[in-house]
Amino acid sequence: MTDNSWSILFSKENRAKTGALAGGLGIHAINIYLVTTILPSVVDDIGGMEFYSWNSTLFVLTSILGSFLSVRLLNKFGPRKAFQYSIVVFILGTLACTFAPSMSMMLIGRTAQGFGGGLLMALSYSMVRVVFDKAVWPRAMALLSGIWGIAALSGPFIGGIFAQLNVWRMAFGAIVLFSIVLFFLITKIFPQRHEFAKANTKIPFLKLGMLSIAILCLSFGSLTPNLLYNILGLLLSLIFILIVVRLERNSVNRLLPHGAYSLRSTLGVVYSAMALLILCTNPEIYIPYFFQEIHQYPPLKAGYLTVIISLGWTAASIRYAGANRKHIYNIVRSGPICMLSGMLMLAFLLPSTFGENTLGFILTCAGLALTGIGIGLGWPHLLSLVLSSAKPGDEDQASTSITSIQLIATAFGTALAGIITNLAGINDPGGLEGAKSAAFWLFILFAISPLLCFVIISKRLKKSSIDS
Repeated sequence: MTDNSWSILFSKENRAKTGALAGGLGIHAINIYLVTTILPSVVDDIGGMEFYSWNSTLFVLTSILGSFLSVRLLNKFGPRKAFQYSIVVFILGTLACTFAPSMSMMLIGRTAQGFGGGLLMALSYSMVRVVFDKAVWPRAMALLSGIWGIAALSGPFIGGIFAQLNVWRMAFGAIVLFSIVLFFLITKIFPQRHEFAKANTKIPFLKLGMLSIAILCLSFGSLTPNLLYNILGLLLSLIFILIVVRLERNSVNRLLPHGAYSLRSTLGVVYSAMALLILCTNPEIYIPYFFQEIHQYPPLKAGYLTVIISLGWTAASIRYAGANRKHIYNIVRSGPICMLSGMLMLAFLLPSTFGENTLGFILTCAGLALTGIGIGLGWPHLLSLVLSSAKPGDEDQASTSITSIQLIATAFGTALAGIITNLAGINDPGGLEGAKSAAFWLFILFAISPLLCFVIISKRLKKSSIDS
């Protein structure tokens, strides 16, 4: 199988495998956007506004834990049972959300959903190496990246319909039905066993606990406009992260593969680049608010403008996944520059009244698109590089770590965005003045992320490591 065109993914031999992997990631991704849309209706019905943000906090936290544990599940039970167990956990969590009489039950359901979804997401990425030839990896990774674009379009639309009809519980019910179909597809397609690299199946409870505390400290710190608590949460989080890194040295029972914490290794450079690119996407959660508060856009229009980032990411991933090898290095390096340009455009256009006229609106959309294109240009090749640069015996852990890096960067990025907007005045003084200040400082400060990414790739990532 030497053909690396898109058709190979949808050939008779591979189409069911492609559908199964896309479905595993898809139910997790669509669920994220769908729940974000219906959550206001959920709170109106069962209450619990004071715990609104915990729906995301617990979901992301347990998704991270699930992603780290996925490699152990894969090694112990094999592909078929690993996916089956993950889907069952996800279904049980979704059912708890479906019939939740109170916010406490909803949070229990979201916790289980996050854990099952994190497992599914990590397993979907890890199986690319198993079911496809190496030449097809960039296109397979681009396809999985494209699932996020589809989810960004369909999730709010589907959730909006159920919310509009005041039947938000049916939204969770639809996810359950899709998950059941996926369960039977997985049962039919994936093998019972596969020869994976031998890995330590012991669960590193101490390091996982430290990582969870680090994320919670940062999340708590970002919830208040008090600078002291912001700094304290950030410092405590960094301390616990440093403890985890220290514990990982010479550890047999690792969270991430060897070389993950060093910029002297290809794997460490790629992880750093991935984390910085993902970190830069987190300001998008405030974009609908900025459009509504500063430019008086209606909620639906403001919400769907955010989708431009996902569409740019998807389009660039698909377009450049099959690029000639001699161009890949420059494509990967150009991504952060595109993202930097987009972030700077948004920093100056979003708070400005210029953004309200036709030309300003077009340029603002261009800034959103450049932000997405910037991450999509090299993303499939970075993910493929993770799979190919892992040391012997670390291949499975490297493939499942893709999800872990994404989720951790998302958790930290979301918390940092909350700290910056709080300090910039989104709540005090709030209103139009606070929104303008928050928009400027959020995008200006987050623009440092793609700049650092470009420097790291240029200085540390060897062209030969991509061309090989």
